[in-house]
Amino acid sequence: MGIEPGRLQFSWISSAESTKFVDVVNQVTDAIKALGPNRYLVKNQAKVA
Repeated sequence: MGIEPGRLQFSWISSAESTKFVDVVNQVTDAIKALGPNRYLVKNQAKVA
């Protein structure tokens, strides 16, 4: 079990780059939402007969 590709991202942002910080956070958030739930961390629902 590991981290799915695309779920871990790094970016170097200076404290003076607030606009870049907002852009990176929005891009990362959009990318993670597009991947959907992490299949390794989501419990399977019990099947009811």
